[in-house]
Amino acid sequence: MTKEKSENTEIEILNAAKEIFQQKGMDGARMQEIADKAKINKALLHYYYRSKQLLFEAVFKNAFSLLAPQLNSVLNDESDLFEKIRNFTNSYISFVIKHPYLPNFVIQELNKNPEFVLKLREQKNFPTIDTFKTQVNDAIKNGVIKPIEAEQLFINIISMNVFPFIGKPLLMALTNTDKKEYDRIVQKRKTEVATFIIDAIKI
Repeated sequence: MTKEKSENTEIEILNAAKEIFQQKGMDGARMQEIADKAKINKALLHYYYRSKQLLFEAVFKNAFSLLAPQLNSVLNDESDLFEKIRNFTNSYISFVIKHPYLPNFVIQELNKNPEFVLKLREQKNFPTIDTFKTQVNDAIKNGVIKPIEAEQLFINIISMNVFPFIGKPLLMALTNTDKKEYDRIVQKRKTEVATFIIDAIKI
């Protein structure tokens, strides 16, 4: 097997596994089903990944690695606090629109296997909020924003960005919107969330 063919096969496996895991979760997924989706035999699948757990971890790390560097870059760049909030919101929502499976995939499986986050934290680009925390504390001291714990502010930002994706069916029903209209609303949140947050904290 050539290196190029081997890499292409692994990509096909990861794409197939991502789709099956997204639909059925890790517990409901079957290796044979993933092999069929990737158009390979089960023996070849096991050649690449000896167990479903190892395959899941590879898919999970791959999915998270797509988003983590972007978030880390925004959180730790030199932009001011308000610009950082705008950039974070725009970057996150733009990314998830392209990868809509990711929030549910990450949240569902982390809830089932919280220890796995320890492995994620070992990755090079795992997001940190150290710079963000310093900026929040400086903004409070300088009278730019109202007193708020940086962790609370970060959770507020994350929550407002994530929930429209993980709660999409419920929110579509509550707002009585179809997919086209809901997608328009989500697109608009690239700026709406940041504006709401900034207006809530600034003095």
